[in-house]
Amino acid sequence: MIKVLLVDDHRIVRQGLRQVLSDLDDVQVVDEAADGVEALRLIRAWMDLTDGPGLDVVLLDIALPGRDGLDVLKQIKHEYPRLGVVMLSTYPDRQFAVRCLRAGAQAYLNKGADPDDMIAAIRKVASGGTYLTPGVAELLANSISEVVARPPHEMLSQREHQVFRLLAEGQSVGQIAQALNLSPNTVSTYRARILEKTGVRNDVELALYAVKQQVLTV
Repeated sequence: MIKVLLVDDHRIVRQGLRQVLSDLDDVQVVDEAADGVEALRLIRAWMDLTDGPGLDVVLLDIALPGRDGLDVLKQIKHEYPRLGVVMLSTYPDRQFAVRCLRAGAQAYLNKGADPDDMIAAIRKVASGGTYLTPGVAELLANSISEVVARPPHEMLSQREHQVFRLLAEGQSVGQIAQALNLSPNTVSTYRARILEKTGVRNDVELALYAVKQQVLTV
């Protein structure tokens, strides 16, 4: 039996995932979490059971409050490198798929994907493999063979990319600090690095850059 943990901040999404998986004889949803902190707590509890690892796959949303999915993924792979992770997202694949795979995820699926893809991904990842949709496989291949210069925002670290998106969305340094559980001084340091790396002068230009690069849509 493949034991699965669902991690998504929307209850209706978690219910939908449960419904998709409920009719399978070889998959069991054993728990669910609504944010990154709760997810890590549950993962540790299940993985440290005395009778052996209690989880095989984590279905992990990339957009979580407090501690986002990429950050949680990195922590999972640090503590439990063999635990399978399938990343879920509503963002276009080109924005996060390669980033997630490089961080250790074994699959990346859009929430609008065919349920058969999700089921196949869970089974593949539970067996220790990697599941790539044709679109994600093409993105990964292009990233490996890429010879042209990458846009500046693609060179940001994971944490810088988080702050970049929130700044571009119009959030203040204080709001970002609270959302990411960082000090305002730390966020200000990240902001200065982001402005330098992207070559813009202020938050307005950063937002325009994000729209131009299709990181944000209007």
